[in-house]
Amino acid sequence: MIINCVVYENGRKCADIHTDDISDWLQRPGCLVWVALHDPDAAELAQMQQEFNLHELAVEDARKGHQRPKIEEYGSMVFVVMHLLDPTAPADTDEPLGELAVFAGPNFVLSVRNRSQYGFQDVRDRCEREPQLLQSGAGFVLYALMDAVVDRYFPVLDDFEAELEDVEEQIFTPGAARGNIERLYALKRRTGMLRHAAAPLLDVLGKLHGGRVPSVCSRVQEYFRDVHDHVTRISGAIDAMRDTIGTAIQVNLSMVTIEESETTKQLAAWAAIFAASTALAGIWGMNFTGMPELHWKYGYPLALATIFSTGVVLYWRFRKAGWL
Repeated sequence: MIINCVVYENGRKCADIHTDDISDWLQRPGCLVWVALHDPDAAELAQMQQEFNLHELAVEDARKGHQRPKIEEYGSMVFVVMHLLDPTAPADTDEPLGELAVFAGPNFVLSVRNRSQYGFQDVRDRCEREPQLLQSGAGFVLYALMDAVVDRYFPVLDDFEAELEDVEEQIFTPGAARGNIERLYALKRRTGMLRHAAAPLLDVLGKLHGGRVPSVCSRVQEYFRDVHDHVTRISGAIDAMRDTIGTAIQVNLSMVTIEESETTKQLAAWAAIFAASTALAGIWGMNFTGMPELHWKYGYPLALATIFSTGVVLYWRFRKAGWL
């Protein structure tokens, strides 16, 4: 589906155009055509390939999706793939990752958004508010899109950190260890998903500033360096969080072991109390003829008192030792 098809001249919006007119506007000097697609079908991508003269391999990647974040050069055109994480998406959604493929040429930008309802109208508004920067061409639009994608990682990262802090507060709560482990493993999986989205962008952005860069991006290298710094911060935070999650899992496993040990000690203490009572009852229950106190009228109360006293003494000792 076509979201926008707009032409800009000298950094300012000129007109909304029909897709059939794209090739005509591309021939005009000083013009930049920016087209945004959302979950396009094969026919729409085929039309874009013809209008912009896109490389068939890049078009195939955009059509099939599920690509690793990457950058590829095809002549004077740059093809960039990024993963999208929707900050408002529920944590248990089956497919939380969307994808944004961007084709940036000398005088055009084509963005293809797949499996994500979170659009980039705010990026277009930002670019239109800064015509002096939009005059830099497709490179600035590519930067603005990448910057928006990376900025959307920060709220997701903040949510992960808040959830981790909540689990850490419950680590020493009795009976919460098993539930904490389940939450930590789920959080580790989601953190790994964010890491797979952000970490490859370090290599992508490293190719867009300093040294040899694609001609499309040569005029805005310092902006890509700023995005690179943001991704570095995110990657560092993710690594620290994964280490903390690993430590928290070990602590919770230790708490499970401690709780099981406490239960075992309690069972052992009660078993010892009942074992002593059973042993005494068994001795007095043998009923031998020559057994002392067998025919004494106070023998039975004395036996009960002895059994009860033994249990009380054992209970007191175990209680004092912390087993009960």
